[in-house]
Amino acid sequence: MSGEGLTVRDLRVTFDGFTAVDGVDLDIHPGDLRFLIGPNGAGKTTLVDAVTGLVKATGSVRFGGEELLGKAVHRIARLGIGRTFQTATVFEELTVLQNLDIAAGAGRGPLTLLRRRKSVPESVTRALETTGLTDLRDRPAGVLAHGQKQWLEIGMLLVQDVRLLLLDEPVAGMSHEEREATGELLQRVSADRTVVVIEHDMDFMRSFARSVSVLHAGKVLSEGTVAEVQADAKVQEVYLGRAAEPEPAPAVPVAEEA
Repeated sequence: MSGEGLTVRDLRVTFDGFTAVDGVDLDIHPGDLRFLIGPNGAGKTTLVDAVTGLVKATGSVRFGGEELLGKAVHRIARLGIGRTFQTATVFEELTVLQNLDIAAGAGRGPLTLLRRRKSVPESVTRALETTGLTDLRDRPAGVLAHGQKQWLEIGMLLVQDVRLLLLDEPVAGMSHEEREATGELLQRVSADRTVVVIEHDMDFMRSFARSVSVLHAGKVLSEGTVAEVQADAKVQEVYLGRAAEPEPAPAVPVAEEA
């Protein structure tokens, strides 16, 4: 498989004495579709923030032979690393095509960006096809369905030739059909790129993850295939079992505060 892998060693992130990421080691191979799962507060988003330069960290994070820790956010992005957040950040007044064109021109100067393109760049055409947005290319991004906005944001990373995609809960709030389409999109994207997904949706994880890392209290609790992780007693105890069981009703009604 082509693409670069991500190697994380003894990664630590501390905020005011609280250790959010506590000595994490990860080996994410080229072409992997790795899911990071775990309870709230496990350190998943903070780990991705550290990889992309948004928070200070110690240890080592290497991608394509380059050490990322200590580099500025824009320098990390230039190495082919891109991320999405839980809320899609697209230019809502502009069309799908214009959003992709701006993203594709991230390295072009302001004068070149202002010139009207005579033709659609090949990278933009490919991204439209990959994301399934070709028929919507002339629609304003603001009228797209929730799932389509997320696909557009992934497309905006693809036209920048991002080699490592870090996606924060990409299917949150999506319909079943949108989740399935997103999973299939991630499978296509990971054919020649490395994809890391922070996810709470266990059904989505079971359907599409190639490998899984379970985080708990800032550490890696378990790693492996979906089947291996689900069979791990530690994971069942702290996460999967608890997520599957209904919350017990309180024995004594709690009086509401005035």
